[in-house]
Amino acid sequence: MNHFLELKSVSYSYQTMEAETLALKEISLQIEEGEFISIVGPSGCGKSTLLNLICGLIQPDEGEILLKGKAMDQTAMNIGYMLQKDHLFEWRTIYSNVTLGLELQHKLDSDSRMRVDNMLKTYGLSEFAASRPSQLSGGMRQRAALIRTLAILWMMMGIILAAIGCGYILKKENKTAILVTHDLSEAISVGDRVVILSSRPAKIRNIVALDFDKNLTPLQRRNAKPFASYFNTIWKELQENECS
Repeated sequence: MNHFLELKSVSYSYQTMEAETLALKEISLQIEEGEFISIVGPSGCGKSTLLNLICGLIQPDEGEILLKGKAMDQTAMNIGYMLQKDHLFEWRTIYSNVTLGLELQHKLDSDSRMRVDNMLKTYGLSEFAASRPSQLSGGMRQRAALIRTLAILWMMMGIILAAIGCGYILKKENKTAILVTHDLSEAISVGDRVVILSSRPAKIRNIVALDFDKNLTPLQRRNAKPFASYFNTIWKELQENECS
């Protein structure tokens, strides 16, 4: 049986005129459909590079990445990638920013508009639909950018890669998701597993499976009994990595 997403001994190096820098070394990871994976690690260890590899922006030097058992170039799987910058267009309203992907794919119809309207309402942006991005806070802009991605993928089987926060929205939408974050509380409150990377060249140092009541919201998880134990375990791993 194939995993939804599988990384097999993936390594990647940055090449410059002066030297070669090994960023990732022999990363192996299996992710199942509908699973939410949080990735944490030291700054500069290669977390965003890993996302770039998964979405096909760059190719691994060694190893392979499979979606449902097929190489990236052999599958029609849809991947949404959320960057740290929201890349909203100032000359468009929030609503027209959110629907931009649908416009470009000629999928902006009554059903997709209704879905967008519902998401804007659910995530507290409906009253700002006619506003410009500069009129919103940074967090609100990130939510708008995430809704733009979800609007395209909501009817499709796919995976969302995120180098930002808003993990609670991804969790609520029940998409297969990989979130890169420096916020351990966010990683634990939304993830099914937390992957801990070492310093560069990044290897998988540990994977912590999170066992919470499935009915708990991310906020309720933070107040649940296991939360502190998971936080301390992951924090200790990161501290030991910095000292090693």
